[in-house]
Amino acid sequence: MADLKYYDVILKPVVTEKSMNSMSEKKYTFSVHPDATKQQIKEAVEKMFAGTKVASVNTMNLDGKTRRRGNVFGKTAKTKKAIVQLTADSAEIEIFAGL
Repeated sequence: MADLKYYDVILKPVVTEKSMNSMSEKKYTFSVHPDATKQQIKEAVEKMFAGTKVASVNTMNLDGKTRRRGNVFGKTAKTKKAIVQLTADSAEIEIFAGL
């Protein structure tokens, strides 16, 4: 894989009931590039959202689900999810403000 730039690392925010409840603790969940490291995710969040400081990053690799169409079995693509914990003095992330 080629060198990842910070704007290629974060793919989209994860909007679920559990992720919305954890926003009160300044934890934000993102779907990230499968080859991204924790350091790259931290750098991408701090560059993309002004005024944020990342305290920690937890990542999890999710395997693809098995799907069936007729008699043929296949798997969906693998994904990676990151939970980003911001520091107490950090600014909020604006994209989650209206949710």
